Amino acid sequence: MEVNNATSLPFTLDLRDGRSIARVGEAAEFFSSLTADQREAGHWKVAIRMLNNAIKEPSYLRAATMSLQTALMLDGMLDSAHTS
Repeated sequence: MEVNNATSLPFTLDLRDGRSIARVGEAAEFFSSLTADQREAGHWKVAIRMLNNAIKEPSYLRAATMSLQTALMLDGMLDSAHTS
């Protein structure tokens, strides 16, 4: 399996603002929208690093998605009532 921008995440992450992140490309786009200060926070560094690892090693995609979910939750961005 090759991981690219069109690859589906193992599960969709619904955000409080109504957006959702369902594909690798959407996650990458979301990361690019973070401020420099946000990107320096430990939980975002881990989430970004894990997605980069998943692009190289597809078996890490679930862990990368869980890292993104954790970072979103820690910053209060995750709509936990609608996470699928």
